[in-house]
Amino acid sequence: MKTSARNQFSGEVTGVTHGAVNDEVTLRTADGLEIVAIITHGSAMSLGLATGKQAFALVKASSVIVMVDVARQQLSARNCIEGTVAAVTKGAVNSEVTISAGGAQIAAIITNDSVERLGLASGKKATAVFKASSVIIGVDQ
Repeated sequence: MKTSARNQFSGEVTGVTHGAVNDEVTLRTADGLEIVAIITHGSAMSLGLATGKQAFALVKASSVIVMVDVARQQLSARNCIEGTVAAVTKGAVNSEVTISAGGAQIAAIITNDSVERLGLASGKKATAVFKASSVIIGVDQ
């Protein structure tokens, strides 16, 4: 699979909660990372999503927020992945921040001002945050 999304997670669907309009899908990677997605009920049905099915989740780096010193219960976002900054690559305006969480890598694009304000550098604890509605779910055909 080749996509422009920096964050690609393969795994197994561990739960699907059906709704009239939207379904909540939980995907667990081989590393034990859980990704929660909200997708339309029609999409879940057409993809054949059910517990045990192999699938993948995509999240654009620009949809990831980076936080420090935050407790998961303080946020409404379903995906709060705690880890350690692995790299910061600065550009003219924005930086790419890579957070390692277990075996997973999560990339975020944030402003250089935010990198400085948060004191982000390799080895610093940080949390990658993204809403379930920012997650795209796919399956191999």
